[in-house]
Amino acid sequence: MDSHDNDAAMSRIAGAIAEPARTKMLCSLMDGHARTSTEMAVIADISASTASAHLARLKDDGLVKLYTQGRHRYYSLASSQVAQTLETLMVLSANTASRFVSATPSRLQLARTCYDHMAGSLAVRLHDHFIDAGWLVGDSTYQLTQKGEVAMSGLGLDLPTISAQRRRFACSCLDWSMRRPHLAGALGAAFLQITLDRQWLTQDLDSRALGVTAKGKRALAKQFGIEVGSDRVDVTRPAGEMQAVL
Repeated sequence: MDSHDNDAAMSRIAGAIAEPARTKMLCSLMDGHARTSTEMAVIADISASTASAHLARLKDDGLVKLYTQGRHRYYSLASSQVAQTLETLMVLSANTASRFVSATPSRLQLARTCYDHMAGSLAVRLHDHFIDAGWLVGDSTYQLTQKGEVAMSGLGLDLPTISAQRRRFACSCLDWSMRRPHLAGALGAAFLQITLDRQWLTQDLDSRALGVTAKGKRALAKQFGIEVGSDRVDVTRPAGEMQAVL
């Protein structure tokens, strides 16, 4: 592809995202859930036929994937790269204001899904802990240190399986509500899943919000020194060795 073709392709992708109804559709898929065209029409406040046309455009441009199950057709984001692009655009759109004041609802600001990994103030604080404790090293693309391998394995993460996935192992993703990075990639997705499996977090069925359980609050405080309130996180001790909370 020459430079002219590349410019044209970029313009087409930008145009696909820029249309307000399509933007709403794409952002609604940031929780990782697949949705039907009927559900997307309601979300975007448009007719079913218009929604179908928009989804066809998004599919042709490689922004969404279509799954067929019986008579039902479901759409999801095409990849984690699409989700990260949307998250970055959310940050850039907020930069149009002269001064940043987060308008994110408090529950979403505390913890939410960003495609298949955790976002929000809790995710940002965990990312900071992983760096400060010496578990992760690198600049936006991370590697686990020996200390980090021990710590993450101790949490129950299957590192060989995670490393074998055909995607980036660990990387930063700029959090649009906090303007600071949280952990993405295969490791970020696996960490979110382990918190759900351990019942530290609960996931809303109809939104991106993640709730922190009483068990999760105890675990986060003991293992990471993070105190979780109703809508905030506080640090109670410096980053250090992980303590076992099963």
